Amino acid sequence: MSLRKLYPPIEPYQQAWLPVGEGHQIYYEQSGNPQGIPVLFVHGGPGGGCSPVHRQFFDPQTYRIILFDQRGSGRSTPHASLDHNTTDHLLADMEALRQHLAITQWLLFGGSWGSTLSLAYAQTYPQHVRGLILRGIFLCRDQDIAWFYQQGASALFPDYWQDYLAPIPQAQRNDLISAYYQQLTGDDEVARMRAAEAWSVWEGRTSTLVSNPDIVAHFADPHHALAMARIECHYFMHKSFLRQNQLLDDAHKLPNVPAWIIHGRYDVVCPIEQAYALHQAWPQAELIICSNSGHSAFEAEITHALLNATDQLRNIV
Repeated sequence: MSLRKLYPPIEPYQQAWLPVGEGHQIYYEQSGNPQGIPVLFVHGGPGGGCSPVHRQFFDPQTYRIILFDQRGSGRSTPHASLDHNTTDHLLADMEALRQHLAITQWLLFGGSWGSTLSLAYAQTYPQHVRGLILRGIFLCRDQDIAWFYQQGASALFPDYWQDYLAPIPQAQRNDLISAYYQQLTGDDEVARMRAAEAWSVWEGRTSTLVSNPDIVAHFADPHHALAMARIECHYFMHKSFLRQNQLLDDAHKLPNVPAWIIHGRYDVVCPIEQAYALHQAWPQAELIICSNSGHSAFEAEITHALLNATDQLRNIV
């Protein structure tokens, strides 16, 4: 069986910024069919921002494709800001955007932190969710953060791990999240940028089963790296502003709508146990395990599964 490729590139028919309070303006855009099925692309990170290629997961004849950059991310302003930046703020921003666009119900398409935020939104506003396609499930529990940023993934990528450790003095390595937070929020700009690149590149290098130079280069870009590292570390210092085990405990609040959980068997960033735990708590969702894939949406097998899900969803909503 040949694996499917992304839809061809398209341009948005609207690009704008929505003021959401506390000095924040979130960038959003719309592309595809203005009268189509509304779908919200929820990017990862937190702090990752959207890219034009994200429009290409959807049939532009069928879908009204909405991308937005979360607070401090991408083209939203102020860039890399941690002020008034919590999970509750992001959920309120999504709801403000839905109301601004006069959408009654929309589909949510989110991967990694985007799956986290989509689940939290669907548990908070189930009446506005028409379907969910989630990839690379990230439950944001203490064990999930510790695995990737303190000890666990380090054993699989010991060479890359040394570059992640490099900005942190030996004496501070027993709590890497706190040590990184000090540097990423400090006054030394050189140290801040060095830490941001090391943090972000660690994720870029480990996101695919076979390291992808283009993905690593994207994560290394200073504009992207600073927002990604600062905002991720800020969230993880505050336990992602979620109760421990919140997403699993509140799975019963999820709407009875079509849903897919798509996860790479060899995902090192978010090990597959998280997807399996979610499916146990939410068995109505279809679990698709991509047996030759890691974490990234751009691995061929995962891209194929995501495209199949968007095409199936258009026929049943």
